[in-house]
Amino acid sequence: RTMAAQMVVREDEWLKRLASMKVNKEDMDRLIMNYFVVEGYKDAAEQFALESNTSLETDLASIGDRMAIRSAIQNGDVDAAMERVNDLNPEILEGNPSLYFHLQQQRLIELIRQGKVTEALEFVQEELPPLCEESPQLLDELESTLALLAFESLPSLSASQDAAPPPASGTCPPPSLAHLVQASQRQKTAREVNSAILTSQARDKESKLPMFLKMLVWAQDQLKDHATCPRITDLRTAELTNTAPPEAPPRGGDVGGEEMEVEANFELSGDESQSQDPRF
Repeated sequence: RTMAAQMVVREDEWLKRLASMKVNKEDMDRLIMNYFVVEGYKDAAEQFALESNTSLETDLASIGDRMAIRSAIQNGDVDAAMERVNDLNPEILEGNPSLYFHLQQQRLIELIRQGKVTEALEFVQEELPPLCEESPQLLDELESTLALLAFESLPSLSASQDAAPPPASGTCPPPSLAHLVQASQRQKTAREVNSAILTSQARDKESKLPMFLKMLVWAQDQLKDHATCPRITDLRTAELTNTAPPEAPPRGGDVGGEEMEVEANFELSGDESQSQDPRF
């Protein structure tokens, strides 16, 4: 069989169709509020609620608690974070051994980063073996963390920055281990704790906005197999990149092709908003 020619949609037509699509403002406001609440942006959520007349659907104190816990982890103060979690709800850590292990792992990383080798070894012997006995799959993570003790030079970092380049002298961990001493590792642990707290409060554990952005990227990848059209290549700016070739002058006998119909219907409630693609 002869394959049909791929449809081409030029930028001006694409923008015209985008402008014709109607997005409900209340749905958009709820989507933004969901992001602020789930990610713990207390001040932004409070201000946005006033400006948009959107319900918070949670109390500000709860958001503040999660912000304080996340901030403590991102600053390397895991003990303070665990104390706050237990004050909030002791069952969060008691019923989640994997989360408890990852917090203890982060404590170990902070001790190693500070050069407290003896204290780190004592901590491992006292705190972590029982967790690995209950969940053997965690043993590999513990062994990788302990491997950091073999290196003399570990980069220092702030809560908001990834590790600086290692010093010229001494040994430093390879990339397979270096991620453990990056700021991104603290952020990963903080996100896991934040999700666990939200789950305990019967709330969304992940914000919907990043999920929709993943769906956008997936939809663009699917569309490129059937049509040549502008696509967003930078999600930060949402600028369109025109992938269509320059328009050729019309030839005699050509007829207009069928227009591509595009519909969007985002539901912000329940599981209906979940992508059906198995990668998500």
